[in-house]
Amino acid sequence: MKTYSLDEVQDKLLGKKGTPCRDLFEYELQMDLMGKAIKETRQERKLTQEELGKLIGVQKAQISRLESNASNVTMDTLMKVFGALKAKVKFKVELSNSTFNVGK
Repeated sequence: MKTYSLDEVQDKLLGKKGTPCRDLFEYELQMDLMGKAIKETRQERKLTQEELGKLIGVQKAQISRLESNASNVTMDTLMKVFGALKAKVKFKVELSNSTFNVGK
């Protein structure tokens, strides 16, 4: 019986790295993981969704949507959430002629 590595299975099912289908999968996975991390951290800090929302000026429903999938949220809202949760943020953008670092 032939065995397959995880990379081989992912390449077969999702496409090779750099293909549109694989890139979409990777992006959605990262957004899902970020939402789950925000939820876990909020719960560790003993905050309800409503309390976190009040800290950053949004409704409970927006926190709920963010925790279920962080892909449809503004950078401003994310930075406010991270600030309220006392998260250390390091963000690096590399463009062809410049690099930007944002961090708290």
